[in-house]
Amino acid sequence: MLDAVVVGAGPNGLTAAVELARRGFSVAVFEARGTVGGGARTEELTLPGFRHDPCSAAHPLGINSPAFRALPLERYGLKWLHAELPMAHPFLDGTAAVLSRSVAETAASFGSRDAGAYRRLVAPFLSKWDTLTRDFMSLPLTALPRDPVTLARFGLAGLPPSTWLTRRFHDEPAKTLFAGLVAHVMAPLSGVATGAIGLVFALAAHARGWPVAEGGSQSISDALTAYLKDLGGLVHTDYEVKRLDDLPPARAYVFDTSPTALARIAGFGRYYENYKYGPGVFKIDYALDGPVPWTAEPARAAGTVQIGADSKEIGTALRAASREGRAPDRPFMITVQPGVVDPTRAPEGKHVFWAYAHVPSGWTGDLTDVMERQLERFAPGFRDRVLARATAGPAELAAHNANYVGGDIGTGAVAGLQTLLRPRLTLFPYHTPHPAIFICSSATPPGPGVHGMSGHNAAKAVWRRLRQTG
Repeated sequence: MLDAVVVGAGPNGLTAAVELARRGFSVAVFEARGTVGGGARTEELTLPGFRHDPCSAAHPLGINSPAFRALPLERYGLKWLHAELPMAHPFLDGTAAVLSRSVAETAASFGSRDAGAYRRLVAPFLSKWDTLTRDFMSLPLTALPRDPVTLARFGLAGLPPSTWLTRRFHDEPAKTLFAGLVAHVMAPLSGVATGAIGLVFALAAHARGWPVAEGGSQSISDALTAYLKDLGGLVHTDYEVKRLDDLPPARAYVFDTSPTALARIAGFGRYYENYKYGPGVFKIDYALDGPVPWTAEPARAAGTVQIGADSKEIGTALRAASREGRAPDRPFMITVQPGVVDPTRAPEGKHVFWAYAHVPSGWTGDLTDVMERQLERFAPGFRDRVLARATAGPAELAAHNANYVGGDIGTGAVAGLQTLLRPRLTLFPYHTPHPAIFICSSATPPGPGVHGMSGHNAAKAVWRRLRQTG
């Protein structure tokens, strides 16, 4: 009998398996697809030699993750690559606000009226960033806060809606960039704790950047898998689990799946019926004949580029997808251009480009033309660089990764109390109705992102259970 079986080989499932194997438990992972990775995969989606990330591409939470930083992933091939700028947000007049490793450079891009306000916003937290990330990414009740005072200050600043926090800014550059940071988790700007979301992404850039993984996001998953195997863990691919009887006997079962899938497989009935999924995304992977012709110079040096003319346009796009049930006319877009720092991703002189926009859950239309018209506003001539494109709407994304219900790449809406307490209103989110079954996906705290912390936190609950049962 195994000590633990993990279902799903995404970053959280692999991290949970590694944490258990490090503590001497026998572990096996079962993955439905032919390769490990979940939301951290790399594939040739367009043309030979162009290596694309079907889901996650830039990793501000990955390089800052307490779980990943405690593992020797660099020994197993993971190498973080940093662009000159972590992120840029271009405007229609050819200027741009930037998110730099330097707080001063970032503040200066906002203009003189908002530079001081931004420095005052981030300064109390940046010097204590490592402790702060460990505290808020480990909650609830998986570890006592090391610095409860700083955590409380962060809560006071971040728990209100981001629209409250941005009142301290006068001009659009700061307001727009911050609105884009919040939109990374597809949350309406007026939602609870959205201020914290924006702050986390900003602080992450200043602390360690927004890197890409050399060779693609698959490198993260492959490093976790290689380390797990060295620890004695087993990984089985092409193994779809439809019911518990499909799995070997074990003392504990850990699911890196959506709550919906877990309830179906484990027979939990309507246990997660109140869990809400968020908007979907429409994603395009491009093979380009050269770099994106951004009008704003800083965007040409940035790994990630946010697209939205101003904070009002971003807010309108988010409301359209999350509340009005329609695709936005001028979508907010997140784009990543790995080629500015990683030449291995495409043939010499060519580039891969990654872009997505928010759409309603389960949306079935084609947003290609709308997205490209939006890109052309900030990068005239972009379409002339396109050699090939691979599009994926909500249905295609859900088929590629079953956790993306309705195209929701966050495996659950970041809205209301579910922002903090997910997948149920409980202080023990990794537990389920069965004492030997646990959930570790992005549906659990701290939520979406390639950081492994949901798996790390769930593993703590599992090994406590295993030790209690001898």
